Amino acid sequence: MRYNYRYRLKPTDELHERLAWTVDTCRQVYNHFLHRLNRKDDTSAYSEQSVLPDLKDWWTDLKQVHSKVLQKVVQRLYDNLSTLKARKDNGYRVGELKWKAPQEYRSIKYSQTGFELNNTSGCTVLSLSKIGDIPMVYHRNIPDDATIKEVVVKQEPTGEWFAVLGIETEDDAPSKPDTLEKCVGIDVGILKYAHDTDGTAVERPDLSDERDRLEREQRKLSRKEHGSANYRKQQRSVAKRHADLQRKRRDFLHKLSNHYAREYDLVAVEDLDAKGLMELPSNSRNRAGAAWGTFLRMLEYKCEREGTHFVAVDPAGTTKECAACGVETDKPLWVREHSCPSCGFTADRDWNAAYNILVRGLKQVGTGCPESTSSESHSD
Repeated sequence: MRYNYRYRLKPTDELHERLAWTVDTCRQVYNHFLHRLNRKDDTSAYSEQSVLPDLKDWWTDLKQVHSKVLQKVVQRLYDNLSTLKARKDNGYRVGELKWKAPQEYRSIKYSQTGFELNNTSGCTVLSLSKIGDIPMVYHRNIPDDATIKEVVVKQEPTGEWFAVLGIETEDDAPSKPDTLEKCVGIDVGILKYAHDTDGTAVERPDLSDERDRLEREQRKLSRKEHGSANYRKQQRSVAKRHADLQRKRRDFLHKLSNHYAREYDLVAVEDLDAKGLMELPSNSRNRAGAAWGTFLRMLEYKCEREGTHFVAVDPAGTTKECAACGVETDKPLWVREHSCPSCGFTADRDWNAAYNILVRGLKQVGTGCPESTSSESHSD
């Protein structure tokens, strides 16, 4: 299996300058090959990579950058071009690839060679060819049977440097169980972030203090002269507040998704169109803060890692449909209890939706699962 492990880097001032110079040089190489792409026909990533050795003869600074890093810059350009073409083929209106400004190009990639993890005087360092040994916060061990395939070094808007190690393990993902004993359906929302069929209601994280701090820093930024030294300094403060908000939100999502992936044999969720929900005319800020799309992606890959069935079902009608008899009943958002006029079954609105999601998930998988909670136990 393949994983990405992310570590904080602690470069010295000299290494910081070297990293920044390398990233900026790669940005210029990207722009150079974009210019060639706009002038020449029938180019490809392979043919353009073959130009790099001759390019070093007159662009001598490129000799200070590892060859694999330069090849990945060219590959990045053509990957962006393929993405643009795919969106156009899907009916989207697209423009052209644009030159990268210094703030728009922040990472470099080493693939296969040019990197190594070493232990120097009890401190783990990431050794990068043509750059040096960079101290690293080694907060989690890499599995003994894992092989590091690539390293991406990135500078965040806060100014911090991170390394993302792409590792590959020999073991495949565990097989999914044929007999399901513990199954759960999850309904996500705003008032209650997640409500499952076991009756657990998870409150959404309170990030109001972090958001208030962010808004204060943004107001300070709006009073600075655009482009001035104080403006750039305040930009860094705003980026740090954004990073605080993102870290706390992702920590919550990681812990929640990890719980469901490890505790159950099958997890059923709604196949939400998170982007489409964001485009609705009201309450988009709360929908954005909920990060449902991120949660579902985390849950999916963790279920794959743990050998758990992950099922995304059609969300249409899960709230309206009665869990007991199947009759659909319209109810406004502020009505938090499901009460069926046909059979008289009553239950929490979110639990009713979660149960319907679980039933659809079981039908989709096609295997049986003993119900840990019956409909009657939630009726009046």
